[in-house]
Formats: sequence, structure tokens, C-alpha cells
Amino acid sequence: MFKIITVNKLLEKSGAWKAALSFPLLAMLAHPSQGQDRLHDYITEGLSSNQSIKQQNFLLERNVLALAEAKTIFLPSVSFSATYNKASGGRTIDFPTGDLLNGVYSTLNQLTSTNAFPNLQNQSIQLFPDNFYDAKFRTTMPLINAELVYNKRIKGQQVYLQKAEVLVYKRELVKEIKTAYYQYAKATNAVQIYESSLSLVQEGKRINQVLFDNEKVNRTGVIRSANEVTKINASLTASRKAKESAGYYFNFLLNRPLTDSVQVDSITSLPEFSALLAGDVAGREELEKLRISQVINSNLTSLAKSYIIPRVGTYIDLGSQAFEWEFNKKSRYYFWGVSLDWDLFAFGKNNYKIKKAAAEEKSISVQTDYIAKQLETELKVRQNQMRSAVAQYQSAQSQLKTAQTYYNDELKLYREGVAIYIELLDAQNQLINARLDANIALFDIWITKASIERANASFTFQ
Repeated sequence: MFKIITVNKLLEKSGAWKAALSFPLLAMLAHPSQGQDRLHDYITEGLSSNQSIKQQNFLLERNVLALAEAKTIFLPSVSFSATYNKASGGRTIDFPTGDLLNGVYSTLNQLTSTNAFPNLQNQSIQLFPDNFYDAKFRTTMPLINAELVYNKRIKGQQVYLQKAEVLVYKRELVKEIKTAYYQYAKATNAVQIYESSLSLVQEGKRINQVLFDNEKVNRTGVIRSANEVTKINASLTASRKAKESAGYYFNFLLNRPLTDSVQVDSITSLPEFSALLAGDVAGREELEKLRISQVINSNLTSLAKSYIIPRVGTYIDLGSQAFEWEFNKKSRYYFWGVSLDWDLFAFGKNNYKIKKAAAEEKSISVQTDYIAKQLETELKVRQNQMRSAVAQYQSAQSQLKTAQTYYNDELKLYREGVAIYIELLDAQNQLINARLDANIALFDIWITKASIERANASFTFQ
């Protein structure tokens, strides 16, 4: 009877057993609806700061500018050009003006008794224009050009292709951020569980030492309780390092200093996942990229066939040209024209281009079917993982309740002096393991949810 009273008093004097037991247990058994505002803030931060996303946005901006450039090709373009020539020597054209006209002029002077018709010199005209300028504004505009039409369409589709590529990067980043966040939260909870368990086994060690000192128990309980303290300490150290590593990776995804603190919301409830189990892959950007690629290759085929359509353009020059920098009505001019360019024969080069584009179209069509099946398989696997994770969670919750009941019963028996410490220790270890399993099962569901959101592209961007 003295032994029973002593154990009861020793256990009642210490609140560590109840304190260490109560908080983690309540956290595991409670199921309130919890928000995850911090996670949403982290996702927003990650999408705005991630270097890969920035790079893809730069590529998108480049494609948008390329489309704008392609549109301007259909508009008139105006250029200004000017030339000035100073020449001496070179080839000439000799014109015998004096030989042809001087005899006639001499006869006319005799008939009129005047010198109205002077003698002329033979002329030697230089071919190179000397002291001559030509300045003009040239306006050109295509009228018919199928190549420009298809190139513009391709540029526009490349913009949509890059937009889909940006969304692919964003969805992958969101999944990685969510997974890293839940891994960090799981590691944080594991640390708390080990910390509470450490308090529990340390108190057990103290009580067993007191009982041993009073010759109420043998040395086995003291040795075993000391080993439990060492074991939990080692597990706690490993858990803290795992939490630290999870924090490093999470900060890396957000492009922050690796040692920045990470705040997590309290997550104790299951996500809403029923809709995820009925989703499909129709919204995946990977399939949209392939569909756009098919359209682009269709336009490439049409572009290859566009050689049969002649290219027609027009131009007009407005300028002035004269010697000695003269500028007057005679120097000013306009020059207008229409050009036509038509490829008639190229030794089969155009036919080969058409066949190559058609073969690429068929290749993308086959690839689209293959990728669609691959993505569908991935989604089905993720959905099965969710079902399995839910079953594991339900089992872990049941085992946690059982372990708690078993521990309470053994603790009661130990306080009454009926059970030995080894039996209490077994119940205690089962309870600690059940807490850890319940923690793992809970966050495995959240991690699987993030994977399904990635697999069926169901995450909505703000």
C-alpha cells in the first residue's frame, strides 16, 4: 500500500505528463476548418519573384513585340535617301556639234549679213554626273503577299504558345511551393511531437529514478527510461534538421534568403477533395501547347504553298535631282510603280517544304495523343494516391485513438502499482508513433491534393 501511495503522489505532483500529452493529442483529434492565408501569400510572392517565371515572361514579351512588328509590315513604310556625286575623268560621249552645225551657221551669217550664229565647239560629255545630287522620299507598301499573312498568323499563335508555357511554369511552381510548405508544416509538427514526447520521457526518467532511490522499482526501469530520453533526443535533433532543410528549399522556391523564417498556418483538417477525384486533363496547358503547335504547323504548310501566289507591291518616290544644288520645278519629280514577283520554278524545293511541314503536322498529332494518355494516366495515379492517403489517414486516426486509450489505461494501472514501467513505456511509444503517423497521413493528403491540382490544372490563378 505504501508503494501505491508513493507512485500516485509522485505522478500527481508533476503536471508534465498531462501537459506533454494534451496539446499534440488535441491537435491531432480536432478538425476545425482552417484557412491557409499564409500559403496563398507565399504563392503570390513566389510567382512574382521566381527567376524561371521572370524569364518566361520576358520570352512572352518578346513574342508580343514580334507580333506587333509583323502587323506593321502591312502598313506603308517611308524612307529617305540622298546621294551627291562629284566626278572627273572616266568615259565620255563625244558629240561633233561644231562639225555638224558650223558650216550651216556660216552660210546663215552670210545670208543675213550678221554674226548671229557663232561657231560651236565639238562636245565631249562625261558619263559620270559631276556636282549632281538626288534626294528622295520612297514610300513602299505590299499589296498581295501571302507569306506576310501566314507569318503574322504564326507570330500571333506563338504568343498564345508562350502564354501556355508561362502557365506551365506557374502551375509547376505552385505545386512545388505547396508541397514544400506542407513538408515544412509536417516537419514543424513532428518537432512539436518530439518535444512533447521528450518532456514525457524525461519526467518518466525522473520518477523512475525517485522510485529506484526509494527502492520501489528495480534498475531496469531507470535504464530503460534513460535510453528513451536518448532516443527521443536523437529523433528530435533529426526532426529539427529536417525542418531546417525543408525551410531552405521553401525559401529557395520563393527566391528568398535560405535562412528566412517560414510561418505556417495551423492545419488540422482535411481538404475538400471530392471534386478532384472526378476531374480530367482537358485544361492542361501541355495539351493546349500541342494544339497551338498543330495550328502553327498548319500555317507553316500553307506558308510553304504560298509560293504559287504572286507577290505584288507598290512604291512611289518624291524627290529632287539636279546639278549645282538647284531646286526648282524642273528638279522636282515623282516616280510611281508597281512590282510583281512570282516564283515559277525552284527544282522541287517548294514541294519538299510542303511535304516536310505536312510530316511535322502528323508527328505533332501522334504526340498529342500520346501526351494526352500520359497525362490522363498521371491524373488517375494521383487520384488513387489520394484515396490511399485518405484510407491511411483514417487508419492513423483510429490507431491514435486506440493508442491514447491504451496509454491512459496503462498509466492508470501504473499509478495503482499494478503495471510495470515497461508496459507503460510500450504504451507511451505506441502513442508517440501514432501521433507521428497521424501527422504524416494528414500532410500526405494535402501534398497529394497539390499533385492532383497540378495533374488536372484546377488551381485558379488570381
